[in-house]
Amino acid sequence: MIDIKLIRRSPEIIIEALEKRNHETDLINRIRELDEEKREYQREVEALRAERNTYSKQLAKLKAEGKMEEFEELSKKSKRIADKIKELESKMNEIEDKIHIKLLYIPNIPDESVPVGKDEKDNVEIRKWGTPTTFDFKPKAHWDLGPDLKMLDFERASKLSGSRFSIIKSQLARLNRALINFMLDVHTQQHGYTEIVPPHLVKRDTMLGTGQLPKFEEDAYNTKDDDLFLIPTAEVALAGMHQNEILSFKELPLKYVAYTPCYRREAGSYGKDVRGMIRQHQFDKVELFWYSEPEKSEEALEELTSHAEKILQLLKLPYRVITLCTGDLGFAAAKTYDLEVWLPSYNAYKEISSCSNVKDFQARRGNTRYRMKNNKMAYVHTLNGSGLAIGRTLVAIMENYQLPDGRIKVPEVLVPYMNGLEVIG
Repeated sequence: MIDIKLIRRSPEIIIEALEKRNHETDLINRIRELDEEKREYQREVEALRAERNTYSKQLAKLKAEGKMEEFEELSKKSKRIADKIKELESKMNEIEDKIHIKLLYIPNIPDESVPVGKDEKDNVEIRKWGTPTTFDFKPKAHWDLGPDLKMLDFERASKLSGSRFSIIKSQLARLNRALINFMLDVHTQQHGYTEIVPPHLVKRDTMLGTGQLPKFEEDAYNTKDDDLFLIPTAEVALAGMHQNEILSFKELPLKYVAYTPCYRREAGSYGKDVRGMIRQHQFDKVELFWYSEPEKSEEALEELTSHAEKILQLLKLPYRVITLCTGDLGFAAAKTYDLEVWLPSYNAYKEISSCSNVKDFQARRGNTRYRMKNNKMAYVHTLNGSGLAIGRTLVAIMENYQLPDGRIKVPEVLVPYMNGLEVIG
């Protein structure tokens, strides 16, 4: 959430940031109008309180002197002032609620280092690792490889749940499980993360606090009776763990990792990646999440991104790192690096991880603060990234490690997790 003080002090900064994001700016002017209206009421309330305080002193004096007739008359005036104050405070609260709701729809301010651009075409490549895989035979797409091995079933999944679901079977299911364990082991044993097993259902306040609501409610699965939401990413639960808490600088950084299934309607993705496992309503992900001191969050983003990259390097999967431009940034992100893995079926790089510095955007929404060394309070910075998306990693292995006979070689680092199995099929 954007600090209302910044909108009061420097509205032009917010307007310029929204323009860079290709986001409408009228909301800022409406917030400023409401804020000025509220502050006008506040000034009136303060004047009435001062008048009431003066009356209180006079009432005490009149009562002490036994001037009860004058006392009663002044008491009525004081009561009318108190009623007026209550009325104005009620109006102020209504305006405050309106401002709060409008603030929830304003995205984060892009970091100064983020390239200005309109959409994904303006994203900037930073580096590449590895060389795109080539074959001396005609390679298959994963949506053909899996069914041919009788280990990936889209038809029966569709019978169970509709489109954009899949059933993984046999050795491919074991590889899927191996990836989860491998990623968790690397992040906990080598990168120093604390493993978390969070709930998959969270309250509306949790979704609001992490920036998923109200803007993306149509993309979320909701249990109507309980008003609980299936998590679209473990980030939601991890960001919500310390809502309305005060941490200590001694605890920071907090580094969490969680494996969860994730659930998304993909409401805005009609026609995108309709084949295979690239974009599904249910998918597995290992999520990395940091709580950081503000002055260290820029460095933290680089480290978190390197942790996600390490998984791809250990699996020997070619990838590239890009910086998202202002027009392609996620709603809550101030800066984002996308990791894109090479997929032969697309003859292109496809996103497998998105690593973002959210700064204090989520902390303000969730009221997560920390006590600094000087004992003052400040909002923490939060960061998140996929470490990695399991389904897309499985797809990348299937396509990049396929053999001429349709079998799939198991990456060397995963063989111990597969009980020594070196080839699938």
